[in-house]
Amino acid sequence: MVSSRPNPSASSFSNHRPMGFAEFVALVASLMALNALAVDMMMPALPDIGRALGLLNDNDRQTVLTAFIVGFGFGQLAVGPLSDRYGRKPVLIYGLLIYSLASVLCAFAQSFDTLLAARFVCGLGAAATRVVIIAVVRDCYAGRQMASVMSLAMMVFIAVPVIAPSVGQVVVLIWPWQSIFTLLAGAGILITIWLALRLPETLRPDNRLPIELRSLGRAFRALIANRQTVGYTLAGGLMQGGMYSFLLSAQQILGEYFGLGNYFPLAFAAAALTISLSSFINARFVGRLGMRVLSHGAAVTFMILAIIMTTLILLDRLSFPSFMTILAAITFLIGLTFANFNALAMEPQGRIAGTASSFLGAVTTFIAVMIAAGVAYAYNGTLVPLAAGYIFVGVSVLAVICFAEKGRLFGPHSSPHPPAK
Repeated sequence: MVSSRPNPSASSFSNHRPMGFAEFVALVASLMALNALAVDMMMPALPDIGRALGLLNDNDRQTVLTAFIVGFGFGQLAVGPLSDRYGRKPVLIYGLLIYSLASVLCAFAQSFDTLLAARFVCGLGAAATRVVIIAVVRDCYAGRQMASVMSLAMMVFIAVPVIAPSVGQVVVLIWPWQSIFTLLAGAGILITIWLALRLPETLRPDNRLPIELRSLGRAFRALIANRQTVGYTLAGGLMQGGMYSFLLSAQQILGEYFGLGNYFPLAFAAAALTISLSSFINARFVGRLGMRVLSHGAAVTFMILAIIMTTLILLDRLSFPSFMTILAAITFLIGLTFANFNALAMEPQGRIAGTASSFLGAVTTFIAVMIAAGVAYAYNGTLVPLAAGYIFVGVSVLAVICFAEKGRLFGPHSSPHPPAK
């Protein structure tokens, strides 16, 4: 049984009492889930939003998702240093309030431009739920205890993409599309109250760091000067772009191209479940095989599947069962690279882990958005744009891995939890 004691290197000030272990894990999972809800629950509402706000081009409605992700990327650049300076709790609370108030503005938006602006601001607030909550867990736990907390929280987080589109579909069948934003705002407010009443500040006063442009500049130079960090940051952003490419186009591909209509969330859930499976497989075998073997193998297999999908499309031989089979396999492989690429990028940056996490999170998000937006806006009623996007991702990922490893794939065994330097 996992102990609920805090990091032994920290004082009792950084404990999460009065929260017990189970409540702390539940709060961490809830905060992480808000970001996924803001994207996945929106997909069934996109056609209604397009009609209500007079969009002439169906591809433009994907911008509702893109605007949030872009804001989420920009927000990550700021919340890490802010939480190191002012503490975790105030940054989390302000981030959640921004998320909730912006969701309310989305519900009352009378134009598409207003909706996009509010979604961007919502993404800015949501960045705290990604960067700061990981710092909170690190404040309270270390080593295997920290891994246990994150693993348990991820079990809940991974379930969100599976059920969120179905929840969104039910909402838009019963109520207007604005109700989704009302639900998001309500969830944000409830979690804010929970956090404010129950979670203490976890950053000790003597660990607070000033925000200095000089130190941030040194950290940035250290990041871009490291071949491994740069290579695996690019690889992580590219693979995330592969996931977002389908995410932004899922409603059109499943609901319209394959004619599933209101049942498309069920097919989406089937593909999303493979991410949960890949997380389990990775946790089980990464200690035995190493991060490089698993992630490089996943990248090569991804490229092969992308070629197979493209060939079947060009030959007009890709049926719905074949598409779902290949899609599930691709999603599984993307999930298999997430933790490993991130860990490999962060491995040389132990001394500036907090700043590095914020920077790398932002960069991977921006790369992913650019790729996914290009695929989504190129949608032409066929699967060609998605397949072309997968080919681009596959080739690019293998290229940057070769850059990071100086041309050598499947390198020596690497520990999944390297010691901080």
